[in-house]
Amino acid sequence: MSLYAGIDLHSNNSVLAVMDEDGRALLQCRRPNELSRILADFEPFRSELASVAVESTYNWYWLVDGLMEHGFDVRLMHTTAVPQYDGLKHGNDDTDALHLAQLLRLGLLPEGYIYPREKRATRDLLRRRFMLVRQAVQLMLAIQSSFSRSTGKRLSANALRRIAPSELEALFPDVSTRYGVLLQYKLWLTLQEQITNLEQWVRKDLARPGDLMRLRSVPGIGPILGMTIALETGPIERFASVGDYASYCRMVESVRLSNGKKKGRGNRKSGNRYLCWAYMEAANYATRFNPQIKRWYERKKGNKHRVVAIKAVAHKLARACYHLLRDGTEFDPKRAFG
Repeated sequence: MSLYAGIDLHSNNSVLAVMDEDGRALLQCRRPNELSRILADFEPFRSELASVAVESTYNWYWLVDGLMEHGFDVRLMHTTAVPQYDGLKHGNDDTDALHLAQLLRLGLLPEGYIYPREKRATRDLLRRRFMLVRQAVQLMLAIQSSFSRSTGKRLSANALRRIAPSELEALFPDVSTRYGVLLQYKLWLTLQEQITNLEQWVRKDLARPGDLMRLRSVPGIGPILGMTIALETGPIERFASVGDYASYCRMVESVRLSNGKKKGRGNRKSGNRYLCWAYMEAANYATRFNPQIKRWYERKKGNKHRVVAIKAVAHKLARACYHLLRDGTEFDPKRAFG
């Protein structure tokens, strides 16, 4: 008889449930987040335990890796895609853990991808870079805003990068404003330095350099965006079609239709936000520096809003990257934007 387990994972404890083929609960308990305790609870069922479903929360690495190292078949639940049973009058952690086991038993569990452990740290470093870049941009915008309020003029990003601290100080006669701007400027310089150091670190730790070279043949994709796309995509074979990959990159419209009428929106957050950001960045660069893509973008912008046109370019780049990663080819602008 096969058994099925579900783990409702929290920040400091986990709720365990084991269910048999008839849907009867054989185990329900709450344990602290200690791998040895969880393994001890599952040990009496090991011989018959078919799979263990783990909730994909922010802290799943230690649990999934530990269970897999001890020979358990682990399935990572796709949190945003899991169906909820609305018929329950009362729900708690125990029912959530049983629900995971039930979905596993019925073969209905939406599964997330368990990213290979050896490349997970490098991918997460690039995610930290994404966060640092956003913070640096916020500081830059704050300095530009202060300059505009004080002088009525515009300070471009390139001008800010070239300006010396003494020159920046002279632009703000008010002492308090000057102090705030210089504080933001020093923080911005520190972030820029750390971003550069991080980029140098991850360049030394990238597998499959052939994939990176193929990605860099796409206009707008440099070494950092290429590394981000390669690591966030993982093995391209896990996507059955180019449409699945485009959806994972959040390049597909989220809409629900019935009888030709719009009845709402689908799950807009389902997918990889880092891939979405990377392709949008690439699209902005490509429309500025590649003449053929720029012409296509300008035609699209004539009928659509600028943001929609940029997203259309990003969608095409994502589809092109899928094919070149799958087939081992290089980017052909005529096929994508001809």
